[in-house]
Amino acid sequence: MKREATTDKGGVTLSTGHPQLLAEIRAEIAATGPIPFARFMDLALYHPQYGYYVRPVDDPTQERIGWSGDFYTSSDVHPILGQALARQAQQLDAFLGHPDPFTVVEMGAGKGLLARDFLTACRNAPANLGDRLRYILIERSATMRTQQQHNLAPWGGQAGRVAWLDRLEDLPPNSVTGLFFSNELVDAFPVHRLAVLDGRPQEVYVESHEDGFREIYRPLSTELTAYLREGGINLPDGYRAEINLDAVDWMTQVAQVMARGAVLTIDYGHTDEDLYGPDRKNGTFLCYYHQTTSEDAYDRVGEQDMTAHVDFTALAKTGQQAGLDVTGFTNQMSFLIGLGAEQLLESLQPESPEFYAAIHLLRPDGMGRTFKVLIQHKGMAKPELDGLKFQPFFGSILTARSAA
Repeated sequence: MKREATTDKGGVTLSTGHPQLLAEIRAEIAATGPIPFARFMDLALYHPQYGYYVRPVDDPTQERIGWSGDFYTSSDVHPILGQALARQAQQLDAFLGHPDPFTVVEMGAGKGLLARDFLTACRNAPANLGDRLRYILIERSATMRTQQQHNLAPWGGQAGRVAWLDRLEDLPPNSVTGLFFSNELVDAFPVHRLAVLDGRPQEVYVESHEDGFREIYRPLSTELTAYLREGGINLPDGYRAEINLDAVDWMTQVAQVMARGAVLTIDYGHTDEDLYGPDRKNGTFLCYYHQTTSEDAYDRVGEQDMTAHVDFTALAKTGQQAGLDVTGFTNQMSFLIGLGAEQLLESLQPESPEFYAAIHLLRPDGMGRTFKVLIQHKGMAKPELDGLKFQPFFGSILTARSAA
């Protein structure tokens, strides 16, 4: 059941959440004045001690990500995604001429389940890919890294096979030949929130007031103004929207570390034409707690996930400007089918839990179409990839707009 936050007569949300985190946020506001919503979200999710993704769960029998957690990812459902990614990596390895090492970088790996499934599927890969494979996980949360190391323990004794870095910046420029991928990473980057008041976009700031937080509005920064102008984004009066400046910076950094190979981004999102269209006048920001959603960012601060849909047009355009050409754009259902998901289903017992779990990732009315897959390449001719055999109509639209 959705839990609504209480509001006092002055319109102030009476906030709940992790006590120390609430105190830290209020202290920063007291010292600096109202903060952009993006900073509030960054503290709520990534505060080095009390942030949602950083702080260990209070009850060791519970999990933050998974069927019994606040939300689940594709890798929690079935290993089919990791298996498909391994097949795509094998094909990419052939296009690249079987480099040694073939480096795979995963950023935001959650519990490490996708990495586990990928590495398992590569054990007997052609051309000795398993022997040439170097797998790097970028993870700044000590809590998540501990879970990843546990799930990847079978590869822990293989020197240099699996390694961890704290930040993307720790990778030298042009150091990766292979594959860089992420699954549900970009949607968790802190976003700036905008509201159009009297025809003028304003940025949402957060200030403290009594026992809660209150939103106020200020003129847009130069960066936000440029983002709207360069993207041709015009929001009508009364609209609210999210702008993910961190995603743009991230894509630029990814392009810099790639020497040759592909970047594969899986997430829920849209082209900008759809994301900022008339059907989303309230934006896409949501919070997740125990498999329920809420739009209240000021309730359960540090105890719930926060997310917003991804602007894939911005990722494609930024990538092209930084040297990443668009290989293709599809959805998860089409990506998995192109990489042999139907054959996998045929190998499963109909009506079995495994069969229904795999189907869950393919459902056109669910994860199959909600999740999109953007593939970009660098340092090579445009490869013909099986994951892009089937591309919905919006693929050409993305390419055309990103090239404009």
